[in-house]
Amino acid sequence: MSTPPRPGTVARGTSWPEAVAARVVAWARGLPVDEGRRMIAIEGRSGAGKTTLARAVADRLGAPLIHMDDLYAGWDGLREGVGVLCDWVLEPLAGGKPATWRRWDWTAGAYAEEHPVPDGDWLVVEGVGAGARVLRPYLRGVVWVDSPAAVRKRRALARDGETYAPHWDRWARQEDAYYAADQVRETADLIVENPGR
Repeated sequence: MSTPPRPGTVARGTSWPEAVAARVVAWARGLPVDEGRRMIAIEGRSGAGKTTLARAVADRLGAPLIHMDDLYAGWDGLREGVGVLCDWVLEPLAGGKPATWRRWDWTAGAYAEEHPVPDGDWLVVEGVGAGARVLRPYLRGVVWVDSPAAVRKRRALARDGETYAPHWDRWARQEDAYYAADQVRETADLIVENPGR
């Protein structure tokens, strides 16, 4: 009989998102069941691995996935994205109504086409701002993804290259202000580590 991996580690032969997604899904399925859709947020700083983890979690839950990157109103739009998520998605769904969000077109600098939120038992939202204090009444729980700063920056710039590089510090200042005010990591329901490489 093999020894189970310690919390925060990944079993040999299992990728980080697969192993951690299994842990997150087990946690989510253990949340109290009441009426309405079960909405969870996957939060953490830029480059922490939120999107990769959220895709794996949403796949396992059969849940629609909304990315905060699609809701921010440009490079200075973190807080506006939080408001949009609340007004367009979480509040209507909590009231038993259909929800539709509009994607931010980063080139045009305006909100573009509409996306109805599909029906289902679950909804996963990922990105900086997904676990904001104003959103907590609508969420069943918040998962925080931790990753070292150097790894995060390397990963984010490798992913988005020259598009993100000129804005890294600008975005980081918004993250700093947001996390100082909303204390998301400190109030998260589950914290997972992504040591990266």
